[in-house]
Amino acid sequence: MALKKKLGCLHAHYSNIEYIEIALSSYDIELVHFVDPALMYRVTSDETFNAADAQMKVKEQIEWIAECHVDAILITCTNYIAILQEEQLSISIPIIKIDEPYFEYICHIQQPQTILFTNPATVNGTMERLQQYANYRQKSLDIEVTVINNTFELIMQGQKQEYNKEISKYLHKLIKEDKAISVAQLSMVDASKEVELKTSKSIINPLDTLISYIVRELKIEKKSAVM
Repeated sequence: MALKKKLGCLHAHYSNIEYIEIALSSYDIELVHFVDPALMYRVTSDETFNAADAQMKVKEQIEWIAECHVDAILITCTNYIAILQEEQLSISIPIIKIDEPYFEYICHIQQPQTILFTNPATVNGTMERLQQYANYRQKSLDIEVTVINNTFELIMQGQKQEYNKEISKYLHKLIKEDKAISVAQLSMVDASKEVELKTSKSIINPLDTLISYIVRELKIEKKSAVM
């Protein structure tokens, strides 16, 4: 019998753990979670904490996780991904970035599309990486970026129900437009799936594209049914 694969997951917020756990619950894989909200807090609020400091901290985190005998590392924070300098790492295991399978999907959409965020701090890093990804693959994008203002604070305060309600309200207005719609953050997935179910309008999210990628790349299988 093949050994169960172990995936180390680096998050910037505890709320991301639940999404990954539930999405992979039916697969034969062990998840080990590492959470550090302090890095993004310092990046956004401490003027003395520069880019080199942030890069060194992410390098230390990734190499620490690699020493825990994982088969791959998943980074669920797009800001962490933007900071990461892979050439500085001294590890050989794969690093899975939550946004790359999402980018791949988006790059194959030929119609105009809208990407939604709730956290303004993630917009620049995500969109810069998306443009780089598209340029490398010689894809042209017709994208409008929208931030649902004054919403992200709700999830950071643990008010998930109110947070989902605000996102759902915005999505219901947006789906009337003839555009492809996606949500860029894990925290937005639940609300988007709820609206998708009620309206039958497809809403792209980074979780579904990520899980498909993990299953394929790590060659993991569904858990056997218990008889």
